[in-house]
Amino acid sequence: MLMISDGKFPPQMSKSCKVRALLAYWILGLCNNYGYVVMLTAAHDIINGYLPNTTEDHSNNARNCTLMSTGAILLADVVPALIVKFLAPFLPFFVHIRVAICVIFAIGGFLLVSLSNTMILALLGVILTSFVNGLGEVTFLQYSSFYDKNVVSSWSSGTGGAGVIGSISYSALHIIGMRLALQIMLIVPIAMALAFWWLLPKPMGLLDVQKQVNANDLENPKEALKYKLRLIPGLLKYIIPFSLVYLFEYFINQGTFELVNFPDTFVDQKGQYRWLQVCYQVGVLISRSSVNLFHIRQIWVLAVLQFLNVIIYTTEVIYFYIPSFYVMIFLTIWEGLLGGSAYVNTYYTISMEVPEEDKQFSMAITGFGDSIGISLAGLFAMWFHNKICDLPLP
Repeated sequence: MLMISDGKFPPQMSKSCKVRALLAYWILGLCNNYGYVVMLTAAHDIINGYLPNTTEDHSNNARNCTLMSTGAILLADVVPALIVKFLAPFLPFFVHIRVAICVIFAIGGFLLVSLSNTMILALLGVILTSFVNGLGEVTFLQYSSFYDKNVVSSWSSGTGGAGVIGSISYSALHIIGMRLALQIMLIVPIAMALAFWWLLPKPMGLLDVQKQVNANDLENPKEALKYKLRLIPGLLKYIIPFSLVYLFEYFINQGTFELVNFPDTFVDQKGQYRWLQVCYQVGVLISRSSVNLFHIRQIWVLAVLQFLNVIIYTTEVIYFYIPSFYVMIFLTIWEGLLGGSAYVNTYYTISMEVPEEDKQFSMAITGFGDSIGISLAGLFAMWFHNKICDLPLP
């Protein structure tokens, strides 16, 4: 099979193979994002496991804050992905090697965090997980151009499923301890390997496909690089609003969630952090699975709405004016709906509007945009955490 010009499955692919491709991409999306979500959900526990001291002085005028913001875990969980997402679109596309690296590094990430006895080793495990997330997203989105555009929707739904399943499974398994919970999760990279090498039907003549994809990169790399760089300005209309949505939502998640504190509710402050992560991921799952029903082209509208959420969450953790944790749950689901909508609608729009010969690179480099937003959010979250913790209670 050569490049598919109309974005459809090749005619020789049976209906059962089409179903397998959609299912495989859902599982790949789930497995690719699962570790990333788990590390963010476990961020508060990872930090408390190695830095148990807090700024709490038990007076009526002090806030209960950890010495390190969960934004530090966010940075470890996204900066490697940022680097990979920037470099990978410019590198030759050897899909089997990339997927093998993802599987091995995912196993290593879970083991390092679960077995580490220092903060440095734990962060190294988070970094490996981030690398997998970045390389996997670029690789599988590039590879999606050889299938029907609906695999993008299936992939997006799977990544949304990773959010809910990852955050809920960690929150539920937390009762047996973080370390054992992470070791049980080693089944996820194994599932990724099975989905890719066993369930996903391969394009006929895969070597020819890869040769075609890599032809310009390998034969005339200088000209290929120039051509790809010329594409970037035309993609900014997708990348900029996409980045802003992620900047705002991850600032909320890692800059404010850990500071939310409703004393008279069904879980303590650490539990509130974990379950707000779950509620956020529920919203993401719903919206990432909705593109075939609601296609939103104006991503900038989502960025504006998400910025309004930043204002609400920021003022809440300063003044504590929201009357109930249940209101916070509703707002967090809404925040997730906006974030998931930005993700799936950006990639779906690219799959429809970008010429076929440019689609692989466009899909890959757009992922760099969300990582920029998330990285900036991590930096702002750490600064914001320290500023808020220095404030007296209202």
